[in-house]
Amino acid sequence: MKHRIVVLGAGYAGAYVAGNLARRLSPKDTEITVVNAVPDFVQRMRLHQLAAGRDIEAPQLSEVFAGTEIRLRLARVTAVDPERQVVAMAPAHGVPGGGGELGYDTLVYALGSRGGVESLPGAAEHAFDVAARPSALRLRARLDSLDRRGKGGNVVIVGDGLTGIEAATEIAESRPGLSVALIARGELGARLSTGARDHLRQACDRLGVTVLEHTSVEAVEATRVLCADGTALASDATVWTAGFAISPIAAAGGLEVTGQGRIVVDRTMRSVSHPNVYAVGDSVHAIGDNGRPLPMSCASAGYTGRQAIEAIVGRLTGRTIVNTKLIYTYNHISLGRRDGILQLIDDEGRAKPKYQGGRQPSRVKAGILKMSLWATSHPTYGLPKRRHRLSAAPDMTAAKTLA
Repeated sequence: MKHRIVVLGAGYAGAYVAGNLARRLSPKDTEITVVNAVPDFVQRMRLHQLAAGRDIEAPQLSEVFAGTEIRLRLARVTAVDPERQVVAMAPAHGVPGGGGELGYDTLVYALGSRGGVESLPGAAEHAFDVAARPSALRLRARLDSLDRRGKGGNVVIVGDGLTGIEAATEIAESRPGLSVALIARGELGARLSTGARDHLRQACDRLGVTVLEHTSVEAVEATRVLCADGTALASDATVWTAGFAISPIAAAGGLEVTGQGRIVVDRTMRSVSHPNVYAVGDSVHAIGDNGRPLPMSCASAGYTGRQAIEAIVGRLTGRTIVNTKLIYTYNHISLGRRDGILQLIDDEGRAKPKYQGGRQPSRVKAGILKMSLWATSHPTYGLPKRRHRLSAAPDMTAAKTLA
């Protein structure tokens, strides 16, 4: 009987892991199934650009996995039962069938995160987020309607993290007829170096983004944003970027998780409570080489995915597991289409004084996005002629590691 590997989620982390496992493990011994709620690959790092009006590629997963022998199940994951080693599914929106249960021998949990609009009164009803394609498209339609009426409009972005900064500058540049405001709980770009903060302020001034610092939001209404100091900001489109939420599925299934809901793992991305479950991407609470938890980011998806691949292949084939790098050394921030910031990060997770701003970081970020899409869309590139066979008795509880 083949060893059943099930990957939940086909975002950057899930698609990367599934494709590489298919490249390295023999299909004579393994059966890889990817469960995803939508039929296409979503470039989450570019959803703010999609909302602003750009056309973003969305390759069909059936085409991405063609020729890999990966099985694709279009369904929504509703529960995980690690004791019975099954995943419960419901039909995906617009896709017939897809429900039922799916058994596994090794599970890769890569369901990621979503916009945390539930944390603020009124946000779920009246705010948009750019953490998922449907919401980004709804925001795009709303911005289109504001442009069509020709009377301008007010767009308020709540949250000045990387997503909020990129959304505010992209929308302001792409839709100059709209007034864009960015609400920051503290100082704008507080996690950046002094020089990078200055560059960010100059970019906001150039693009006409109004920045409201040291401002807390208490509620969102249909046409305004209510602040803690009593200020009411008119808003025709409110965009929530002030936090992300983790699905409760892992916690409900009995996996050990943090208070935030991220799965607690060992150095090889294996669940500390259930050794045949691995977690990658935003779903995982992984400690980096600097002793600090890796942040939710595309870079972390790559690093945690790479480590999970080495661990799964090693344990199933009896090979020594290599400890891959788990680092976070820089932030790449797009400021519209022709400007950006590359901020270096030290081992304590703080911004180094050195940064680079301008057109070059923007080009590098665009190159990273393009490379990430290509790598995801070509999982069989470099497919070895002889893939690893499983050992007679795969060791699912322990293995030697090589740092």
